[in-house]
This record gives sequence, C-alpha cells and structure tokens, in this order.
Amino acid sequence: MRSRPAPLRAAAFIAAGFVGVRVLYRVAFHGADGSGPVVLPFPEIPLPRPFSHVVLLGPATLDGLVDAAVSALPIALTILAFGLLNAVFDVPRLLTRAARRGPLRGVARMLSVAWAGLPALAEAVRRVRFAQRLRGERGGPRLLAPVLERTLERATAVAAALELRGFAGHPVDGVCERPVEARDLAITHRDASAPAVLVPSLELATGTLTLVAGPTGSGKSTLLRAVAGLHSHLDGGTTSGELVVVGHDREATPPRDTARTVGVVLQHPREGFATERVRDEIGLVLELRGVDPVIVAARVQEIAARVGIESLVDRDLSGLSAGEATLVAIAAAIAEHPILLLIDEPLADLDVVMRARIVGLLGALAHEAGMCVVVAEHRHAEFAAVCDGRVEVSGGVARPVASSGADVSETTDASGLALLGPRTRAASDVVLRARELTVLHDGTRAVDAAGLDLAAGELVALTGPNGAGKSSLLVALATTRGGAVEVLDSHGRIGVALVPDASDDLFASTTVAAECARTDRRTHLPKGTTAARFAAFLGLDPSSPAFLDRLARHPRDLSVGERRCLAIVLQTARTPSVLLVDEPTRGLDASARALVASALVRAADAGAAVCFATHDAAFVAALADRVLPMAGGVLGPAEAPARDESPIDAAQPQRTESQPETSATPATSVLPAASAAPEASARLSTPPRSRRGLRAIHPAFVAMTLANLVALASFTWPLAAAAVPSQASAAVPVAALALAPVAALVVLWALDESVRSAHTLALLGTLAAIGAAVRIAGTGVGGVEAVFILLILAGRAFGARFGLLLGLTTIALSTIVTGTFGPWTPFQMFACAWVGAGAGLLPRGLSHRAEIAVLCVYGVVASYLFGLIMNLWFWPFAIGTRSSIAYESGAPLAQNLWSFLLYSLVTSSITWDTLRAITTVVGLVVVGGAVLAAFRRAKPIPAGDRAARGAAVTPRSTSPRGGGTRTRRSTARGAAAVRR
Repeated sequence: MRSRPAPLRAAAFIAAGFVGVRVLYRVAFHGADGSGPVVLPFPEIPLPRPFSHVVLLGPATLDGLVDAAVSALPIALTILAFGLLNAVFDVPRLLTRAARRGPLRGVARMLSVAWAGLPALAEAVRRVRFAQRLRGERGGPRLLAPVLERTLERATAVAAALELRGFAGHPVDGVCERPVEARDLAITHRDASAPAVLVPSLELATGTLTLVAGPTGSGKSTLLRAVAGLHSHLDGGTTSGELVVVGHDREATPPRDTARTVGVVLQHPREGFATERVRDEIGLVLELRGVDPVIVAARVQEIAARVGIESLVDRDLSGLSAGEATLVAIAAAIAEHPILLLIDEPLADLDVVMRARIVGLLGALAHEAGMCVVVAEHRHAEFAAVCDGRVEVSGGVARPVASSGADVSETTDASGLALLGPRTRAASDVVLRARELTVLHDGTRAVDAAGLDLAAGELVALTGPNGAGKSSLLVALATTRGGAVEVLDSHGRIGVALVPDASDDLFASTTVAAECARTDRRTHLPKGTTAARFAAFLGLDPSSPAFLDRLARHPRDLSVGERRCLAIVLQTARTPSVLLVDEPTRGLDASARALVASALVRAADAGAAVCFATHDAAFVAALADRVLPMAGGVLGPAEAPARDESPIDAAQPQRTESQPETSATPATSVLPAASAAPEASARLSTPPRSRRGLRAIHPAFVAMTLANLVALASFTWPLAAAAVPSQASAAVPVAALALAPVAALVVLWALDESVRSAHTLALLGTLAAIGAAVRIAGTGVGGVEAVFILLILAGRAFGARFGLLLGLTTIALSTIVTGTFGPWTPFQMFACAWVGAGAGLLPRGLSHRAEIAVLCVYGVVASYLFGLIMNLWFWPFAIGTRSSIAYESGAPLAQNLWSFLLYSLVTSSITWDTLRAITTVVGLVVVGGAVLAAFRRAKPIPAGDRAARGAAVTPRSTSPRGGGTRTRRSTARGAAAVRR
C-alpha cells in the first residue's frame, strides 16, 4: 500500500472551498446574523411573492459567521476522509484485481482499459496536433474528429486483443491433427452482399509455416481474421461453408474460447496492447483465465527467455521500438503454447536485422516447437528458408500453392517493384541546406550534428536501422526554421512539407471529397484541383465511377497505398520546395509501392526536392538518385543506390479503372467474387431469438430499473420527505446518501453483461478515458461542460444502454484520476448517465441537419435539468438551516419548492447551466456530424446479430470427422529449441 499525497491535497482544497461557500450562502441569504458584534452591516432586502419568505443579505455577526463555518465542518471532514482513502489505497490496482473475478469484473476490466488508455489518449492528441500543424492548421474543435478516429481504432485493436486473449471466455480443448480446415468457405464483410474471399479448399498441418500472399487489399488480413474468429465475432462479418479451427466450428466458437489453442498477432501490434508493462501484456491471457499469480510470473519468464526478450519484461510498452513490440506481441500470443499461430505482416517497418530475427523465431516455432504458423506478408523472399507452403489470395479467391522456399523467393522476384523508367535530371539549385542539426529526446541525441543539402527535382533515400534517427531528422527538417536549417526559394516554391509515418492523422474530414475541397479552400486553388491531382496519382479519370466511389469514402477506408497517395496530394497542394516522406512503403505490396513511387516521382518532376526514409532496399534501388545512410543518430556520406539489387519487372501491370485497388477496410471493402459453387456464397440463415434468452435478461433489467428509481428518489429526497412521518424525517437525507451508491452498484451489476463483449468493453474504456480527460480539463470553468457533447453523441450513436454506462464510468474514472471520490460521486454518475441514456432514446430516421437540431434542443434541456437535479439533493447541505432559502423539514411542499428554485436560479441556472447549454450546442454544431460519423464507423456488432450467428454458443468439442473426444497434444517437444 503506497501513500499518494495528491488526492489528499485535492480533498483539502475542496473541503476548504465548501466551508467558504457555506459562509457566503449564509451571508447572501440572511443566515449569518446572531447576538455578537456586527461584522458586515448589510441591509435586509425582502423579495416579493412567491418568494416573500426569502430575505437577501442582512447584518452578519461574528458568531453568525463562526456558526456558518462550524456547520460546514461535518461535510468538510467527510470530504477529507474520502481524500485520505484515495491517498492510501491504489484504486487502479484494486480495479485490476476486480477485473479477474467477481460480479463486476466486466466493468472493472473496462475501467482498467480506460485507465491504461489515458496515456494513449494524450499521445493521440499530441500526434494529431502535430499532423495538423504539418498541414498548416490551427488547433481547435476540428482536432476532435481525427483524435477520435485514432482512439477508436485503438479501441478496436484493444477489443481484438482482449477477445483473442480469452476475456470472458470458456476455454475449450483443441485438436492438433488438422489445425485449419476449410471447404467451400465464403467470407463476407458486414453489410456486404457478395463474399470478399472464397476458399474452395484449405488444410494446414502442425509443424509447418504457411505464407499467405497477395496484393494489398486482396483479402489476406480478412482470411486471417476469419480463421482467428474476429471476422464473425468482432467485425460483424459472416462466413458460410465449413471452417474448422483446432477442431471447432469457427462460426459457433468465438475467439475468446480458443485463446489457449490459437495465438494471433495482428497488424500494428503496438495499437493492440491492453496493458502498460511488457510483463503484464505477456501474462494477460493467463490472468484473464484466473491462473495463480506465481504461475503467471514463472510462465512470463519462461516465454520471455524463449523469445529472447528477458531484458524487456519490466519495461513500459510505450518505450519499445517497432521490432521489440513485435517480439512482445509474439511472446504474448504463445504464452499458452498454442496449436495455431496467426501473424499478420510482422516484418512491416523493421530493419534487416530485426526482420531476420523475427523470421528465425517463427521458423523455430513451426519446425521445432511444432506449431502451425500462418504468416501474411508482402516480403516473401524473407521467408524463403523457412516457408513450407503458400496460399495465394487473388481475385477474391484464396488457393493453396504447393511450393518450397526457393519457389517463394522466385515468385517474389517476379512480382518485384516495377522500374518507373530512367529519370534524367539536370543539375538544380539547392533548396534546403542543414548544418550541425542536432535533436535531443529526453537528453538523448536522436540526431547528432547532421548536415545535408537537397536539390530541386532529386529523390534522396534516407536509410538505416530502427532507432537510427531517421524520423527525428525528417521532423527536424520540417519544423526547424533558421539557424541549422535553411529553406531557399526555388521558382516560386518555398516551404517544407512532411508526410509522417502516421499519415492518416492528416485527415480531418469524413469523406475524401470533403478533404480535397477543404484543401482547395485553404490553399486558394480552383475548386476540384486537389481531387483532380488525386485522380492523376491513382491513374483514374476524375469523372469515372471508380474515382467517384473513392471520393465518397471516408479517407481511412481507402487502401493503404491510396491513403499514402492522398496524404502526398494534400501535403504538396501548396507546391513546397521540399517534400519529406517517412516510411512510404510500409505494409504495401508491389502494386501499391509502384503507386506511391509514381506519386513521389511526380512531385520531383514538378520541381520539389523529395527525401524519403525507408527500410525498403528495392524501393531505394528503383527510385533514389542518391542514398544517405544513418546509424546511431549520425548521418553518413551520400552513396549511390545499388540498382542491381532491386528486383525489377518492366512489365509490371498497371491498375486500370476496371481493376481498382481494393480497400483493405473490412467494413466497406468488397472484392469481386470469383466463380464458385452456389453453396459457397450462401449467407447463413438467422435463427429466431429464443424466448428463453429474453427471460434470462429479465432480472437484470428489473434490477436496473428499480435501481434507477431508487437513485431518482435519492435525488428528490428534499421534496419527497414531506410524505415521511415526522419522527423519521431526520433519517431521510442519511438514507438518500446511503442508497445512491448502492443503486450505482446495482446498475453496474445489471449492465456488467453489456461489457462482456470485448468490442463494447474497449469502446467504453476508450470513450470513458476521453470523457474523463475532457471533464478534468473543463472542471470549474464557469459551467463549460464539454463532456456533455461526448455523452450525447455516444448515446445517440450506440444506444441508451451504452450512454447510461458511459456516463457512469466517465465520472468514476475522472474521480479516480483526480482522487476526488466522495458522497457526491454517485449522484454525478447517475446524472451524467441519464444524459447519455436520454440521447439514445431520441427519435431515429432523421436527416443530418434535423438530427443535429434535435440533439441541440436535447442538449439545452439536459443542461438545465442536470443543474436542477444536482442542486436538489445537495441544496439542504449547502445552505444549512439558518437561511431564508433553507430547506425546512415539515414545511409545505410549495414553500420548499420555491426556496429550491430560487437557490438553483441564483447559484447555477443563470450562470453555470446556461453556459453548459451554450457549450453543448456549439460543440454539437461544430463537431457533431464528424463525431457521429466516427462513432458509427466503430459501432459494435448488435447483440442480436451475435446471438443470431450463435456467438453465445460454446460447444465443447465439435470435431468434423470421426467420433470420440480429442484434445490438443502437449507442445513440450522442442520447448527449448526456440531459445535464441
């Protein structure tokens, strides 16, 4: 148990403020008079009817002021007591323990995810602000949409990670003989009518490494997510035909139930980390299963030794390099010695040394530890020595190709980057000159006295291992002005544009068309200029259906290569003299790389100096005029590119309008269906929902309804007390304070099943983190409650139940962070919960403008009702008994009601509540449309849809052939062989 002084200091500040406010109320409403000397000789000001019982001001005596202060001490001491509890007990650690077991483990796990997500939220804000700065944009409400996009994408990744680690699962045994079997399988995305990928036949064995190959957007990730179970149980897609994974029907068995036998590493593993430390991430799958902590610690050390990351186990995940993060993700995936290991693009953004280490590890896991390893990757040649077979995904069909490692290497060479043709470049003027450029990160030299010249029209490659300082150098070149970096005018071109590695952060609009139009306006270009340039980069006619379809999409729903091209188009709209691009080919196949290469060549041919940082040797060899190597923060002398090392195919096919690059986003991408048996493309039938399932949720619904009614009674106790016998009236406020937290716990228990879904849990955790950050930032700023905007929009997008739970958890998390938990917290939780739930009950089917208008009206009403109901329960405590607007036990209901309304009008309705309403309306008008669009793109699968697909069914053993019980074999064979 560790003491933290900050919560106690905050509690002391709040307690002192409460005493001061009590004294001010007494003075303002004629409650500070007494028999002692007069300190403040104010006149008495009686009010007219219906407030004739109220008197303002009046003389304040010394004993009256002392009595006012003393009367506030009981509540002030209660505040201090809660502050002491917050200071002594480590609430986040208690949440972690509650998440392992207990009736509220779903909510506790969600709060733990939210707590861990606060640093990630701060990082998202920093990155988005930096990206918008690169675009020349100022900060403001417009930043909210891209911040939400980034955080919601992380929420989806965390949801997938929790699902794959067995959150709320029922473990099943596995079958080793055939880890993956598929027959006439059709994989269809949510809301799509045609299958995205067809698999006529596929069978994989243990002890093998299979490479899944195919162009960008062909469906490699979709196939892996279908095998992992995420496609059906998290993404909202469907499968028809036969797909059996480790002996279980994948459509009927969710990933959480096969977490022990199927390990998965998705793209960008850093985004899916659900904990803060390496040790906790590796052991998460065991903790979620309730394994004893001693065993968990021993297993973590064992796995870390196998993977060769013993030195990383006590480090924070946020400080890992890309290669280290991939190794940690692999270690977490094999913590239970799975039968099947699925990995999606593990080599993206890694240097040569780390790529070789990852390949060697995966080969050992397959051939020595006996796992069935399936890898989706564009860098085929890297796996030539360890690959046992290949599955080609092309034209919407996945077919196994019997091949050896040599065949893989040969195929890779045949599909290499196309040479765009020799470039002839005359000597040009230098447009950027850097001398003695040094960059420090937390006292460490990321760039050490670098010097370079960039000339107009040239393409310069910046190469080096991970951590060499390439990204830091590009950022310094783009943001440093004067001194070490000098940017020169070149034929009217001036300025530096940077396309960062996280180029999606540059997008702030909800459609590609809106993004292009916004760029035209800000750069004073004729309407349609940016869209036409984007079409030219893609090789499409601006009026063609293929390009118009892309204009209507969300920018993040384009394929990876198309998003890179859009970012380059946006950043070159001002015709900069220097274009800097960080990792332009990460995660791209040969066709998408050629698309990006063409965009860079266009920029250089237009007169810009282009410098790109990359690990892609083939890309460098095919494109660069010269190479600048970098290592340890030191920039080396320029070198000539090694042209002969680049695999070149001069006959590389170009994409036409009839063959558009397909989006890689599951929610919107549909690949053309190939010919297959009719039954392969049939959709699963939807069984009717059983009445038994409806009866199962009835007790929780009743409990939640009764708890909300009890909470409402606790709020309104000053008015309801008139119905209580006089001898029991003194117990009414005590009962109200006691019942409110109990009601909150009952509601959380009733809603706990709602957060057993990993997707819902991650979304709630992420949005609660955002809400807590917004609430903390706006606390006490004259009624500016921006958190209402989030609650209303989330309730509108995700429904009343989600809005109710988000309101509860947002207040809970913000009080945990600030250490300000007190008797008022349950009341704040319910009031905010009702704001979010009410938005989910508003009419549906409205147009965009009508929807925003309805939300604005609701926001105004909710703002004033929130103030009234929060004032009502606290009014007697705030005023005390010696004031003309004080609560009087036994007084007529009308008198107490008018006293309360006057108290509320003076203290909050005119000021705080009005400002809250104005803030809410302005926020809904400015960002409401973009935020709703972001929420609806990330909306979880409806519970009814999951039930219809049988997601709740957990068969214990569903072997497709033969009888009897078959369990997974021990993978102890070769356990030590994976050691480095």
